[in-house]
Amino acid sequence: MAPRILVVDDEPHIRDVICFALERAGLISTAVRNGTEAMAAFRRGKIDLIILDIGMPDMDGLDVCRQIRKTSGLPILFLSARDEEIDKVLGLEIGGDDYVTKPFSPRELVARVKAILKRSGNEAEPERRRAIFVAGELSLDRQGRTVMFGDSAISMTVLEFAILDALLSRPDMVFSRERLMEAAYGAGTYVADRTIDSHIRNIRAKFLAAGGQGIIATVHGIGFKLGSESGRKA
Repeated sequence: MAPRILVVDDEPHIRDVICFALERAGLISTAVRNGTEAMAAFRRGKIDLIILDIGMPDMDGLDVCRQIRKTSGLPILFLSARDEEIDKVLGLEIGGDDYVTKPFSPRELVARVKAILKRSGNEAEPERRRAIFVAGELSLDRQGRTVMFGDSAISMTVLEFAILDALLSRPDMVFSRERLMEAAYGAGTYVADRTIDSHIRNIRAKFLAAGGQGIIATVHGIGFKLGSESGRKA
């Protein structure tokens, strides 16, 4: 069955443009007008990804994301106006997987959606899906899409999982931001350095809350690698 995308925007024209582009790409779209309707659709289930406008009246996209992240790692792609830089960064920090700025290219939006869906595991090769990586107290199961630190399950967004997967698969390698972007989004998709940095901060914060320190090390001037203290508890 084709992936099911929920489009949340208070502007009818934008909803129509996005849904048309998604349907042309072979995806199934459902559109709602506001945050309240988005939460109702989320609770009904049968959604693979949400395209979520930040700047909506009443319950905005950031509030919707916060509510969803209390119980679910469902992929969320934010739509953001160009003058909402703070909101874009905050959106990633509270659990968004990616963002696209308005005005946007429908082709780019669909490419970002497909990149996130691919990283959700549905299109992974059998060999990759079976892999389990362990580093000290940290373990990642590609097939089960689970991350553990000791006895604690760590909830990851799709792109956080992809970044951690890349670091664990080559524990001695230092990844530039560009390499991590490619690991998370696929080749040929550009995102700002700030986006990767936000995902890294989120991953570190989640492990720190579970008692893990030094999960990801910063190599100044180059990028990031799996930390040598990935098994140490605070």
